[in-house]
Amino acid sequence: MTTSTSRCTEAIEAARAAGRTALIGYLPAGYPTLQDSIEAAVELGNNGADIIEIGIPYSDPVMDGPVIQHATSEVLAAGFRVDDVFTLISAITQRTDAVVVVMTYWNLVDRMGVDVFARRLAEAGGAGIVTPDLVPEEAEEWFAASDRYGLDRIFLTAPSSTDERVTKVVEASRGFVYAVSVMGVTGARSEVSTAAERVVQRAHDAGAPRVCVGLGVSQAEHVREIGAYADGAIVGTALVAALRDHGPRAVGELAAELARGTHRTATTQR
Repeated sequence: MTTSTSRCTEAIEAARAAGRTALIGYLPAGYPTLQDSIEAAVELGNNGADIIEIGIPYSDPVMDGPVIQHATSEVLAAGFRVDDVFTLISAITQRTDAVVVVMTYWNLVDRMGVDVFARRLAEAGGAGIVTPDLVPEEAEEWFAASDRYGLDRIFLTAPSSTDERVTKVVEASRGFVYAVSVMGVTGARSEVSTAAERVVQRAHDAGAPRVCVGLGVSQAEHVREIGAYADGAIVGTALVAALRDHGPRAVGELAAELARGTHRTATTQR
């Protein structure tokens, strides 16, 4: 894993130094409106999230579950454009100290131009990109652009990943490795997959200093459980549902509740 200083690294290490599991919260850009998505992200960042992951709506989101798919469909129907995400990130970073990254399917970056997208993201205050459908073997242009603009590269590893794949993901990533805890799509679950710890351990064994768990995390108890073996917990669907049902303030309230699960005891310190 690339070890040069990165903003995600700094955020996760600051949480670790404070005896906490890093909390990462996902929200779709522009949902339910551009202004509401800004307010929700600010609430998230100001109520315990160390990193905010902003998802760019996409017409064929293979990794997203029904709650997020429905949200992004609404945003696209309302005329959201990729250009809007830079406006959104700029507004968020002016009002919260949380680090902001984007999650996007690679076609959207490629269509704009990798260098142009990376430059605009950095100028807006973004720290990196989560790339669920990009593999390291096809990421040479992204490696160059991310180095040029100081952006984090967040690749995914899953229960099905081979040892060779895990090693390549770890070597290519900067900031953290995103550990997918279950096979399937996003969605709040009553418990975190038992496979999550093994996915994290394999990434750590391959040399990753920071691994964060996503898919299925929805409660403070999940965050506490994940903190026993991982460096961060990623929450998405539960936050999107709170925003859908009760607005931006509910996102802040849920973030504060989730943050209570980040405090590690002596038995959960990694």
